[in-house]
Amino acid sequence: MKIRLGYVSISKTLDISCSKTITYTNFKKDENFDKIDKIIVDNLNNLEKIIDYNIKNNIHFYRLTSKLIPLATKKEVIFDYILKYQKYYQKIGEKINNNKMRIDVHPDQFCILNSTKKEVLENSFTILEYHYKILEALNIKNKIIILHIGSSVFGKENSIKRFINNFYKLPDYLQKSIAIENDDKIYNVIDCLNLAKKLNIPFVLDYHHHICNNDEIDIDKYLRAIFSTWTTTPKIHFSSPKNQTKKDFRSHHDYINIEDFINFLNKIKHLNIDLDIMLEAKAKDEALFKLVRLLKYNDYQFIDDTTFLI
Repeated sequence: MKIRLGYVSISKTLDISCSKTITYTNFKKDENFDKIDKIIVDNLNNLEKIIDYNIKNNIHFYRLTSKLIPLATKKEVIFDYILKYQKYYQKIGEKINNNKMRIDVHPDQFCILNSTKKEVLENSFTILEYHYKILEALNIKNKIIILHIGSSVFGKENSIKRFINNFYKLPDYLQKSIAIENDDKIYNVIDCLNLAKKLNIPFVLDYHHHICNNDEIDIDKYLRAIFSTWTTTPKIHFSSPKNQTKKDFRSHHDYINIEDFINFLNKIKHLNIDLDIMLEAKAKDEALFKLVRLLKYNDYQFIDDTTFLI
């Protein structure tokens, strides 16, 4: 069983960002699109450097920032963020595809597909389109946009119905790109698994969220079914709590707790299913390589810098 480790957005080692932005308030002062252009070029150049870093370090799994293009989803600001920068996307995309790197995206908390507010729902559709366009510009074949089910206004059952109704309002290409993830307060693994089966979409297990919001569900009984929602290699999210207090337990730690991680590996190894694990740790790639060192110390067999067998 092969495990590949990935990280989110920022390389702490390189200390560069592809998430530079400008506020709408600052933009409105002079509506200078040259400012946006400069930030986009800087972000794309830094993204290429991060992709090069990933390739050199055999990192095969990476989450792209949602903030690559500033103000792209602001309806008051209309500009071309695809064709004008096609040469950048093409160059970066070729490196990603030539090295078979897995890329996905995870819109922020403002993308709520089951919102009861018309303006929020319309903005959510715009956010989904934006993420799809970026993945398309990079020529990513297996596009995955990860969403939480969202709001629980008027109760879980009605909220899931709203998600389903709004899901079917999306164009087919967006429906095929969406995966859902369990959250740390409302929608547990059974809620998400049932919805994933109903919509025939993948379910991304967030193990930390399950620990926070499990309703005493025995996760062992559902792991195979969760991974079976994928037609490609399943992926999950893994993080450790900031600390054990109730206040900070839901927050992500800088690093991964090795005992918890090994305990999880022991839960899944009997399934013998290859798995990609996205580490949602504040220390990003530094957390990934610290975990690698600890796994090697515990005698796990590594195929390359970030891929190992259990």
